[in-house]
Amino acid sequence: MRFWEFVLTVMVAELTPGPNMGYLVALSLAKGWRAGMAAVAGVALGLAVLGLVTALGFSFVSAQFPLAALGLRFAGVAYLLWLAFDAWRDPPAGVGEDLVLSFRRGLLTNLINPKAAVFYVAVLPLFLPAQPLREELLLLTATFVLIATAIHAALVLGASGARSLLFHPARERAIRRCAAVSMAAVALWFGWSTR
Repeated sequence: MRFWEFVLTVMVAELTPGPNMGYLVALSLAKGWRAGMAAVAGVALGLAVLGLVTALGFSFVSAQFPLAALGLRFAGVAYLLWLAFDAWRDPPAGVGEDLVLSFRRGLLTNLINPKAAVFYVAVLPLFLPAQPLREELLLLTATFVLIATAIHAALVLGASGARSLLFHPARERAIRRCAAVSMAAVALWFGWSTR
């Protein structure tokens, strides 16, 4: 097992724009760091669940049924587009930060994140021996989740910092809509680049 090469690969993969990055930055710009961190917790749980599912044999299923991977990709892109639409809309009066909703959306965004699924199915096995032990797979999964969570938290804090510099009640709608357009662009780019 080439652990340090895996760590470097994870860092590069997580710094590449994808559904998580687009969603977390847009959410943090629109609603602040608390909502962003709640979503980071959901994303981390989603990554862990995907890793466990992979350890239990999802890679075998997706290799045998390529339509499952295609369906996962389309579901992820569609969900991100829906989140972009939701960010574009004006929120109902009196609706504030909903941390549980941010957590659930982060979790769902990641459970149907084709980038994460492809990483677990296609990239992670490159760093394992021919007959890997389940413990080795779980170690790499935990490493992936920790690195991804640290990068996501940094993105949230950076976007939240930019929000505090940019935010003014008169510009709130424009900031939210710019974030929505950015998220939609990430969804479309990801759908195109993973075809």
